Amino acid sequence: MYPRWIWRAFAAPGIIWLLTFFVVAFYAIVAVAFGTFDEHQSPVPYWNPLDWNVGWFHLIGSDLSSFRRPLERTLIYVGAATVLSLLIGYPVAYYVARRAGRWRGFFLLMIVLPLWISYLMRMLAWVNLLASDGWVTRGLHAVRVDSLFRSLHLLDQGASWLDGQGVSVVLALVYGYVPFLILPIYAAVDRIDQRVIEAARDLGASPRGAFFRVTLPLSASGVMGGIVLIALPMFGDYYTNDLISKSPKTNMIGNQINEQIQNGFQKPIGAALTVILSILLAGLMAYYLRQTHRAGKEASA
Repeated sequence: MYPRWIWRAFAAPGIIWLLTFFVVAFYAIVAVAFGTFDEHQSPVPYWNPLDWNVGWFHLIGSDLSSFRRPLERTLIYVGAATVLSLLIGYPVAYYVARRAGRWRGFFLLMIVLPLWISYLMRMLAWVNLLASDGWVTRGLHAVRVDSLFRSLHLLDQGASWLDGQGVSVVLALVYGYVPFLILPIYAAVDRIDQRVIEAARDLGASPRGAFFRVTLPLSASGVMGGIVLIALPMFGDYYTNDLISKSPKTNMIGNQINEQIQNGFQKPIGAALTVILSILLAGLMAYYLRQTHRAGKEASA
């Protein structure tokens, strides 16, 4: 009844939006990364790919001591925050999807409620709570959690939680992003047909066996989606570190990009670091798409 082009027209606004605010903007970053700067220390982008040079990338490669440690910290912090978010988020998502009953709506509201408040305000609240005389600091000291962290060398001896401590940055990342992990896992677990789990139980699987052999594999797409949803912004996050730590000891790659952009003639280096980070994240995204495509083929088979 309708011409074929009309359905494609529905995608036109989204395509135009992406081309304008992502593709064009990212190409500008690439042009700055492969460009130079003028006598006023302003970046001069090279728009023609035939004129590109890799001078800034060579500079980054020759000065690995300045950029290797922030990159290593980024991988460690994001990896630790992702694992901790999974340990917290999956049980919560499973309980809300399978055990909450008539309280499901209430728990979903509690999960989403922090997102109604500005991320900046939530982090500033934790700065006050983690201060030397803050409630959280006093509570952790009362139950000797800070002593445990010091014995594990996760917290420096005699230092407070806000004195450039990596563990504080990791906990802040978990707090800020874990709701975005819970929601896709909840959706994946909620879609699992209860009859499939009951069939596994009828075939002799224990509750633990049914969970690890049925529920967990069937919710893997939600887990992968949640990991991508929180890990990608964590890699470029710099304001969490600035608010919680404010120390070069915990600088991540996002902090390095922000510092280079803010320091006048270093803008091309900041753009080059952005390109390098984008390539890394593109690899992670490609792996996610490959895994979800394979899972979709196996499910359809």
